[in-house]
Amino acid sequence: MNATEMVVLLDDQGAPIGESPKASVHTRQTPLHLAFSCYLLNESGEILLTRRSPEKRTWPGVWTNSFCGHPAPGEESEEALMRRAQFELGVDATRIQLVLPHFRYRAVDPTGIVENEICPVYVAHVAGSIAPNPAEVADWAWVTPALLEDALEHTSRAFSPWLSMQFPLLLEAGAFQPGPPA
Repeated sequence: MNATEMVVLLDDQGAPIGESPKASVHTRQTPLHLAFSCYLLNESGEILLTRRSPEKRTWPGVWTNSFCGHPAPGEESEEALMRRAQFELGVDATRIQLVLPHFRYRAVDPTGIVENEICPVYVAHVAGSIAPNPAEVADWAWVTPALLEDALEHTSRAFSPWLSMQFPLLLEAGAFQPGPPA
């Protein structure tokens, strides 16, 4: 992505109120903006976890969900999701399902940079082999929901705060079901 990537700014009720360059939004006073998170599943129902590149501005080197992103102004969330799946992981996402449409969080990383997002959460299936973009992904692993649940219980600091908040809600919603190959 380039420095002119734009994000949608939101009011407290989630209505769009403007836009701003992504590169300048994430600061110590990050305004509320629109994002999304996606968890990719394989045919065995394992979840693709990624470790954020050390080049990432927030939470570098931390394990997180498969990928995240920001819809551009006027872009549908599913279009943004497919764009980011290709950009970050070199894959197509299929059978996209919106599971947590109203997820919202605010978190401060160790450097003081704030994430402040209305962030719908999706689960999708992966089609094809993963070819991560090293500027986005330092490492990746397929894990069972049970293994992730245990890891979050015992080593929560190794994971992004949004994954720690989203995962129990996704489990409660029954989001991690195995399926036929995508």
